[in-house]
Order: sequence, then C-alpha cells, then structure tokens
Amino acid sequence: MVLAAGLAGMTAGCAFLYGLPYLLPRLRADGLSLTQAAALVACPTFGLLATLVVWGWLADRYGERRVIALGLGGAGVALLAAAAVSGPIALGACLVVGGAAAGSVNAASGRLVLGWFGAAERGLAMGIRQMAQPLGVAVAAVEVPVLSASDRAPALLFLAAACLVTAVLIAVVVRDPARVESGGAFEAGSPYRTPVLWRVHSAGALLVFPQFAVATFGLVFLVDAEGWDAASAGRLLAVAAFGGAAARLLAGWWSDRAGTRTGPMRVLAGVTGVIVALLAVGAAGVPGIAVTALVAAAVVSVSTNGLSFTAVAEYAGPGWAGRALGIHNTGQNAVAALTAPVLGAVVTHAGYPVAFAAAACAAVLAVAVVPSVHLPDRVAAR
Repeated sequence: MVLAAGLAGMTAGCAFLYGLPYLLPRLRADGLSLTQAAALVACPTFGLLATLVVWGWLADRYGERRVIALGLGGAGVALLAAAAVSGPIALGACLVVGGAAAGSVNAASGRLVLGWFGAAERGLAMGIRQMAQPLGVAVAAVEVPVLSASDRAPALLFLAAACLVTAVLIAVVVRDPARVESGGAFEAGSPYRTPVLWRVHSAGALLVFPQFAVATFGLVFLVDAEGWDAASAGRLLAVAAFGGAAARLLAGWWSDRAGTRTGPMRVLAGVTGVIVALLAVGAAGVPGIAVTALVAAAVVSVSTNGLSFTAVAEYAGPGWAGRALGIHNTGQNAVAALTAPVLGAVVTHAGYPVAFAAAACAAVLAVAVVPSVHLPDRVAAR
C-alpha cells in the first residue's frame, strides 16, 4: 500500500514536472517561438534544482510522509495559480514555484523504498517507484494536448488536481519506515569520501540528456518533421511511455538477479546510445527509421533511472540517502532543465539530426563513467 501510494504521488508530480512538453503546441500557437516555449516548459525543473537537497535533508530529519504530502500540496496550489495568470513571465514564475514544491516527491519517495524493502527486492521495488516518471509522462501525453487544444488553463487545472488529490492520499496512507542511521557502504561519516557516488551522479546526469531530448522534442518532431497531428503523436508517445515504465520495472528485476545496479545500467546506456543515434539518422532523412527509433528511444532511454537511484540510496545508506538522492536529482534535473532550451536552439539553427546525435554521444559517454558497484555485503565498491 505504501509503494502504491508513493507511485501515485510521484506519477502526479512527474505528470507536471516532465509532462509539460506536451503543452508546447499550445504555447507555440499562443505566439511563442520554439526556443521560448521550450524555456517555459523547463521552468519547473529550474525550481526543482533549488530545493532537492533541502527536501532530502528534511526527509532524513523528519520523515517522508510529511515531506511528500507538503510538496505535492504546494505544487497543486502553484498550478492553480498558473492556470489563472495570463502572461508568460507570470506563468513561468508559477511553474518555477510549483517545481520547487514538487521536488519533495523525487527526494523522499526513493528513501521510502530504501527503508521498506530489502536488498534482494529493492531493485524491483525502485523500478516500480520509477515507473512513475514514464507513467506521468503517458498521462500528460494523452490529456495535455487534448485539454490545451484551445487554452492552456484546463491542462494546468488537471495537473493541479492530480497533485492535490495525491497529497491527501500520501498523508493518509503512507507510513514512514523505522529510522535507521547506519548501513550502506559507510557505517559513519560521509559516503562522498570515495568517487563512487560522484560517478553514479555523473552517469545519471549524462543519461538524462537523451531521455529529455526524446521526451521534450518527440512530440514536436512528429508534428514538424513527420507531419503528425498533436493528438495522434501524443497517443503514440503515451504508448511508448508505458513501454518505458515496463523497461524500468524489468531493469530493476534484472539488477536484483545480477547483484549489481550499475552493470545493467552500463549495458542499457550503450543500448540507448545506439538507438538515439539511429533516431538521428532517421531524422536526417533516411526513410523508415525515424518513428520506430523514436518509440524505441522513448522506451529505452528511461530504463536506467531506477538503477541509478537504487545505487545511490544503497551506497549512501539510510542516514545519508535523502541528501544523496537530493544531490543526484539536482544533477539530473540541472541537465533536464538545460536540455529543453539548449536543444531548442540547436533544432532551430542546426536541425533535429544534430540535436539527437548530441544526445546519443551523451549516452555513450555515460558507459565509460558508470562505476562498478556490487552487492556481496549489501553494497561494496570495487
């Protein structure tokens, strides 16, 4: 029940945080350029960056239930305000505040998994938890283009309602695990005394680049380059997002069986690089590749998030997990925030093939950065 409620809360938060790119056609119809609209949908991520470590510290100190419920409630209120304002500056400000509040679910819900599940089942449990991001994107892909067909307010009200309802659900259903101040790779002291966590953070951030390149520009690529209408493109990407949720689940199960989170993460990073490179080739005009590669990239590019989160939480241990996950999320969301405006400018001036090729290179670089971390003694760095 705790895992299900946490999944629901994170799905609502992710529908807002990572589903706003499906508002891009509406924003462009309102007169914004692609670069301007992409910067606007990245605003929640900029808010997220300012608060993730703080939310993680609060979860370490006061528990997950209150932190997640408070954050989701705050995000819902900010989205209500976003639906009521008119200008892009006011809208951007509301989205920044909402993102800052929604950061609580990213930092604290992973800590719930660490507390309630043992090492032999934690990868699968974190995979279930991490299904929330593609599920949230799938919900946004189906609903946001339709609700924003004539005005953006209905879509924002829908996202606000999702956050507010799940905030109440979390407050009622979730129970914090027993407080434990030791465990993980270190019984005491900072887990950052070795480079292992920094390498996991770096690899996770690199892998966000192709993930958000596809998530942010998949819809507009299908509309602009492939001639799809926004609703049909949204439905296709929603199906791909469900595939991404299944990929996260399978990746977590694989890591439990393999006794390592980073081994599968390295393999999946390489697969992501190959598929996104094929997407770049298809975008360059090679027939019969682009749409299939886009769907495959949307599935595979999200598969590693749960693995990196589990590796960070286990290596840091319960006493540091909230802060370490906050740092991990900060790096990932910094890249996510920059991906939309930077690649928006790249697409405008150089085209989709160059943008997708850059994303493929980031995935290939991540293969070299991922450390080897195994679980013979719970978590041991090699």
